[in-house]
Amino acid sequence: QVQLVESGGGLVQAGGSLRLSCAASGRALSNYAMAWFRQAPGKEREFVAAITWNGGSTYYTTSVEGRFTISRDNAKNTVYLQMNSLKSDDTAVYYCAARLTRSDRWYRGGYEYGDWGRGTQVTVSS
Repeated sequence: QVQLVESGGGLVQAGGSLRLSCAASGRALSNYAMAWFRQAPGKEREFVAAITWNGGSTYYTTSVEGRFTISRDNAKNTVYLQMNSLKSDDTAVYYCAARLTRSDRWYRGGYEYGDWGRGTQVTVSS
């Protein structure tokens, strides 16, 4: 089991940027596919972005494509989510998730990830 801790959330004006980090401990992150999910108040958790174990492939939900970038630094055991051109609709708690695999495919279902962080709040003011 890998432990995940998110950071970097906060309050930002619409159009602004934030970079979220997800620091892993307990296992080498290089054995895991990673993803970011988010949950807004009163809504179900939704997939945001995914990255393969070596960073070779990434995938985004349509609403964030072109604005968000997922990346990873396996040497630092950390995954990032750079969020630009933020909108009020991006307000949510953001979670990182890990799936133990070295497959070259990405996964977008929450049920496909076995380890989760506790989340970090992102609030975008309009």
